[in-house]
Amino acid sequence: MNSIVAEQPWLWAGLGSYFIATLAAMWGVSPRSQNSPLVVNKKHEKLVLGFIVFGVLLLSAAIIARWIRIGHGPWISLFELLMSQMWSLGLVFAALYWRLPGLRPSAVIVLPVMWILGTWVLALEPGISHFPATYYNSWKWVHVGLGKMFLALLLAGVGLGGVMILRTTQRGKTWFRAMPSNMIIDKLAWRLMMLALVFDSLMLIAGGVWAQDAWGRYWAWDALETSAFLTWLFLAIGLHVRLSYKVPAWVSGAIIIGIFAMAFSTYFGMPYLSPSAHKGMV
Repeated sequence: MNSIVAEQPWLWAGLGSYFIATLAAMWGVSPRSQNSPLVVNKKHEKLVLGFIVFGVLLLSAAIIARWIRIGHGPWISLFELLMSQMWSLGLVFAALYWRLPGLRPSAVIVLPVMWILGTWVLALEPGISHFPATYYNSWKWVHVGLGKMFLALLLAGVGLGGVMILRTTQRGKTWFRAMPSNMIIDKLAWRLMMLALVFDSLMLIAGGVWAQDAWGRYWAWDALETSAFLTWLFLAIGLHVRLSYKVPAWVSGAIIIGIFAMAFSTYFGMPYLSPSAHKGMV
């Protein structure tokens, strides 16, 4: 049996806090609790936000503990990438949850998606990773930060897109009865997607500058870079379709989820399937 390393208890506690936030969010949309004073007065939303923020703080401790243990930030292995993404997704969604009240019931979709990552990271070994010389570059930090914002905005859009799809059923209409109309949700979702496109574009530019400093080329069309470009292109096409044509709300939601699926595979698949330098082997 493998011994427990320094960051694991903090990681488990952070994921546990996200899990409690998920349960509170689900309780808030349940028809059985619609007459509860906590739901009527929306006090359950404070519980959801509080446990998300607490989870972010616990994951911050996990990242710090790992950084101290191995000597570098969580940027290399899949375990590290998933842990840091759980942190950044929670941080950005907490900010959006706080500032955009109309978005809050969509937490019942966003938080379970985050738990897919949480379940995945729990199945991985927290071994020590090698930090290559090419990663000692300030543009890497810019590239990573922009990418985290991009993925978090997409995830918030997925929550709203999922609401529009589920509202095609009677149960979905009941669950999301307190949310604005699909027209308003659709506008908000695509505003988030527009912001995501901005951050994605800046991420690719920063990545090109980093690649030039690190490997002597801006772009090489390797599997990861090609997938990242296709994600950007898919997002741009989705925005064009949404702005140029009248599409049903559920189709709009499906497009958003498709874009996120593409981004998800780029983030969590290609860096570990591709032999490119992004994997940190040079």
